[in-house]
Formats: sequence, C-alpha cells, structure tokens
Amino acid sequence: MAQRKNNKSHSRKEVKTPPVESKNGKKTEGGGAGGGAGGGPKYSVFTWVVVLGLLGVWSSMAVVYFDIVDYDSVIARAKEFRLNFSDVLQGKLMAYDTDGDGDFDVEDAKVLLGLKEAEPGAVGASPETTGASERIVEPTNQQAAQQQGEEPKEATSGDPAAEETPSAAVPLPSIEDDFIPDDPREDVAHPYEDEVDTIDTTGVLVEEPPSQESIVDSGRYVTSSEVTQESEPAVTAEEPSESPAEPPPEPEQQPEPVLEPEPVLAAEPEPAPEPEQQPQPEPEPVLEPESQPQTETRPETGSVPEAEGSTEKLKEKAKKKKPKLFNKFDKTIKAEIDAAEKLRKKGKVDEALRAFESLVQQYPQSPRARYGKAQAEDDVAEKLRSNDMLQRAINTYREAAELPDATSDLLMAALKRRAERQQFLGRMRGSLVTLERLVQIFPEDISLKNDLGVAHLLLGDNKGAKKVYEQVLAAAPNNGFAKVHYGFILKSENKIAESIPYLKEGLESGEPGTDDGRFYFHLGDALQRVGDNSAYHWYELGHQRGHFASVWQRSLYNVEGLKAQPWWTPKETGYTDLVKMLERNWKTIRDEALAVMDRNTGQFIPEEENLREKGEWGQYTLWQQGKKVGNSCQGVPKTCSLLEKHPEATGCKRGQIKFSVMHPGTHVWPHTGPTNCRLRMHLGLVIPKQGCRIRCTTETRQWEEGKVLIFDDSFEHEVWQDADSYRLIFIVDVWHPELTAYQRQTLSPI
Repeated sequence: MAQRKNNKSHSRKEVKTPPVESKNGKKTEGGGAGGGAGGGPKYSVFTWVVVLGLLGVWSSMAVVYFDIVDYDSVIARAKEFRLNFSDVLQGKLMAYDTDGDGDFDVEDAKVLLGLKEAEPGAVGASPETTGASERIVEPTNQQAAQQQGEEPKEATSGDPAAEETPSAAVPLPSIEDDFIPDDPREDVAHPYEDEVDTIDTTGVLVEEPPSQESIVDSGRYVTSSEVTQESEPAVTAEEPSESPAEPPPEPEQQPEPVLEPEPVLAAEPEPAPEPEQQPQPEPEPVLEPESQPQTETRPETGSVPEAEGSTEKLKEKAKKKKPKLFNKFDKTIKAEIDAAEKLRKKGKVDEALRAFESLVQQYPQSPRARYGKAQAEDDVAEKLRSNDMLQRAINTYREAAELPDATSDLLMAALKRRAERQQFLGRMRGSLVTLERLVQIFPEDISLKNDLGVAHLLLGDNKGAKKVYEQVLAAAPNNGFAKVHYGFILKSENKIAESIPYLKEGLESGEPGTDDGRFYFHLGDALQRVGDNSAYHWYELGHQRGHFASVWQRSLYNVEGLKAQPWWTPKETGYTDLVKMLERNWKTIRDEALAVMDRNTGQFIPEEENLREKGEWGQYTLWQQGKKVGNSCQGVPKTCSLLEKHPEATGCKRGQIKFSVMHPGTHVWPHTGPTNCRLRMHLGLVIPKQGCRIRCTTETRQWEEGKVLIFDDSFEHEVWQDADSYRLIFIVDVWHPELTAYQRQTLSPI
C-alpha cells in the first residue's frame, strides 16, 4: 500500500512542470524535475498526452476504489441547495445504473467494481436528524415518487432499504414563536409537515399540496343579498398546485356564484396557499356573524375523504347550475336556436326577436324556441321601456311553460322569470299565482317556497307569509332566509322577544337574501326594546355592510352626499322665513289645533307605527307625501293658508305636516325615520313646564312654546312625556336643503 501511494505522489511531481508551461504559453529551458540540468525539452507532445491520459484513468480508479470522494456528502449537499442529484446525473451516468433506481450512486459504483453489497449505516446524519427526517418525509414520499413518475415506496423503520437511504445533512427548521408541540394523540401530524418545501430522503424536492384547512377558508358572507355564502371546496385536492408561492386569494376578492340564470363555477385549480397555519388541537375561535364557515375543518388525517366529498358536491352543483332547456325535438333544431340566441346575447335584440318569432311559426311545438322568444321580448321591453312589450313577454313565458314536452328546467326558468316580471309591473297577485303553481310542480324546492312567502309579504298578507315560512322551517329548520322573514313577521306582530332569535340566527347564517338592512334594523330595534345593548353591535354590522350611514343614522331610503348632523339651526337649513312665520303665528296655529281637539278628538288618530312602549299619542295630519290629506285643512284653514306659501314643506314628498298630542306617561322607543332627504321641525304649542324631553343621538332637549326645534329624524331619537298634562306640538317636515330641484321632483314619495 505504501509503495502504491509513493508512486502516486511521484507521478504527481513529474507532471507539475507541464501545467506551468501551458499556463505561461512558453517553453522553458529546463525539462522538469527528473530532467538534467542542461538542455531543452526531451519529450514529444504525444508522450505527454499519453502520460496525462494514464494518470486520469488511474486517478479515477483510485477515487472509486479508496472512497476518496464521499458521495453521501455530495448527495447531502445537493439536497441542502435544493438540487436533485439524480436529475443532474441523469443522462450522463444512466448507463452505469445497476440497481434500476434511475441514477448513479455509491452502490452502483461498488457493483461496477465487483464488491458485494454490504449494509453500512447512514452516513452524514446524526440519530436525531435521521429520526426527524423520517417523521417529516413519511407523509410525502409517495407524492415525491409520483411526481417523478416512479412507483411509490413506503419507507418503514424495519425496511433495510429505508435504513440504507442517506438522510440529508440539513439543519432542522428553527422553532418559531408560535411553535406548538406535537399532540401525542396524533400519529402522523408533525409541526414541520406544512413547510412549503419539504426534503425527503430520495433527494427530490417535494412540494406538499395545500392542507384542507388552508383552502376551505371561512366563507365570508358577502354584503349583497345576491351573492351566495358557500365556501368553495378545495379543487386542488386532486391536482398539484402550479404556483405554491402565491398567497391564497382573500375571501372577499374570490368570485362567488351570483344568483343568475346560468352561473359558472370555476373548475380550474386555485393557487395553493402557503400553509402557514399548522393544524392545532385547540378549539376553533368564535367567528363573527359574517364569517361562519359552511364546511367544518377537520384534522389532517381525515381531510382526504372530506376533500373527495367536497369535490363530488362541487361537481354535482356544477351539473345543477347548467339547466337542460332542450327536449328531444329541440335538439334537432339546436343550430337554428343557437343562431337566434347568439344574436340576443350580442345585444341585437330586435333581430333575435324576429329570428325566434320565425322559429315559433315553423316549430310551434318547440318549448325552447318559445322560451327564447319570451327572453327576446323581455330584452326589447327593457330597451324600449315598454310595459306593453313586457306584458307580451310575460304571456310568452306562460306559453312556453304550458307546452307538453317542456323540460323541468325550462318550466322552472320560464315561470320564475314570469313571476319576477309580474312583480316588476306591480302585478303582485298574478305573481303570487305563478309562484303557487311553481310550488305545486316542485314541492321539494325550498327556495320556491321562500319566494312565495315574499310574494305574500308584498301583498301585505303577513298571515299567509307566516304560514309559508312555518312550513319551510318545519322541513328545513336551519334555513336562514326563512328565519329572518319569520322573525320580521313576529316583530310586526309585536312579539318582540320571540322575533330576536329568528332574526339573529337568520342574519348569522349569511344565506342569500338575509343581508338586508331591514333585518339589521328590526333586530337592533327588538334588542333595544328588551334592554339589550348588543343592539348597537348589530347596528354597527349593518353600517359596515353599507346598509346604514352610521350607527346613529339608520334610515334606509337615502341620497348619498347630503350633510348629516342630528341637530340643525334655522340658518343652517336656509329656511329662516318658514321658521319666522311659524314662530310669529304660533298662537294662531295653537288655537286652531285646540279647536279641532275640542270639537272632535276623533280626528287625532292614534300612532299606528308601533313606536310607543306605553301611553297615548295621537296625530292630526294635514299634508302627507306632498299632498293634502282629505278635507283636514277645513278644520285649520289659517294654518294651511300660512303653509301654502312654503313649498319646501307642502311639496316634501318624503315628509308630513301634522299636529301631535302626547299624553302623560307616554314613552316612545328609540327609532329613526325612513329617509335622510328631510329635516323635521317641531313648533311648541302647549308644553308643560317639566317632564317633556326629546333625545337625538346623545343630546337631549326640551320644547318651548312658540319656538322651533329642528333635527334630522334619520338619526336615532327618543321621546319621554312624564308631565302632568298633555303636550301639543306642530310637526313640519321640509326637504333637505342640499337636494336639487330635480331631485325634489323625481324622488319617490315616502
């Protein structure tokens, strides 16, 4: 052995000079270490080439035979720098692959040298590192093998092949501040399992698929009642992600299915999120009402069946979203129907209508052609703003639904659209009849029953609506849409305490149709009446969702951009002439009001808006929605004559002019008016010295005889009458001063 090493070192000294020659590019006078002291070079170029070739061969054999190069360390370093050593050598040393594992390694070299296989221990890893690597890699080995197109191999502690596999010499990840130790109840879960890039013992860079917990995020409920609340199931559970570095889309930004005739669900895999959150055994935190998840996240060990079930549900839902509108006969003329439909979708509604009319004449038995004709008429009606054309469309929808071979999807689509257009024209009873027919045809469809309940409410038939929603809740106790409407009906019946759980649970469900300002309004109002301060939490949620201008200003029919403050001065309103007239003539106005009270107190109608907790409160109205009320001015002619000179009051279509008498012991609940388009003036006529007060937001004031108070009644206000005698005031509503003349003319009455 010593002799061979000396020869090796001697040969290295003999070839030390030639590299110097090649580096300088010149010939030296001396021949080399073994040459004489005298003359020039003694060897030809061919001789040096042969010597170098022999040295290279012997050096290579020595490297392999004496294990001079630690291939285990090389492989480990390749893993450390995220390199696939097998891929690097693939195509170069594939010819020397003797064990069929797809790469050239130490074992292949030993086989080539004729050595017998031994069972050496793992090189380059401590026992702690080896154990940790085995725990990390165990759930991902199969995935790594599948990505490389190989057979998945499970490595167990008793498998010799697994023991021979060298572990990567990579330091373990540092422990973060939010590190959570392993739960001894979990067999597979490990705190490092969710690292983005996990290294397994084969040297392959493995990217774990996103965990179910990260994908099935809490479906935040969307602010519009037209948007669904379902959490998107994880489509990426079947396919590996292409861009694991991209963060998951925010729930608010993620497109959600809208209640349109043909919603389209995304079928492509979403970008995989970085699994920063680890599965924890701790209980889930309580979510806000707007973020209740539809799918419960479970531990990782049970996530695979859940993902498969979610995917199946998604596929089923995608199938349901595509209505089948063609019967067997329609399919024979599908090309012609598609051509006409293409015109309609391109906005060429007149041409589309002519095309569908021609199809109906040729094929009167075709439900799809007649349904297309109804849609085209509907589009033309909207284009021309023609109620006559819309009525034609309503009739054609009925004709399409009455054809004998119409598919069930076409039947439902035609009748639902017919009911919607009937409601648009104000034909509420006709819409109710259409929906009743739909419920008879599709008795298992809960959404149709919910729509039927709304139709009853639009007719003012609360009893009929209540009956429908009781049927829905009997069949589907957790239906949020039915709950909020049922709670709304209970509150209108003054069943305050009973209405609260239905309104609250319905809003918390986040189902389509529940995110409505009226439900937040009535839930908060009900909570206030039972003394529950959580009312302002729901008012705040309503404000955050855009239903209220603020927690205090909760009117529902508003014009944006108007100045908003609870109390006003006459100068701020710009109606100083009106205020001066009222205060100058307050005794005349008072005397006429007292005369009416003395002659016929029946003209003071009790308040009917359910605003009183207790007491008596009567009103005598002169103007409402910008028009005189009957012959009420005959009892107070001077008062009406004075007001007719002020159109900002008499022409206020969103206000009233009336006398208000409140008797002792009366309390008016905190409430808000319906609109921010008006301001309210109170002229004191008969005011007891003590006990009468009004609060608007956080400021409380008292009336004075002959003086005008001005406030914006779209802000929360409350009234107490604790005096010994009645209180009489004159209420005059005026347009908000910032409304234009056009707005005052075109705004709808309230």
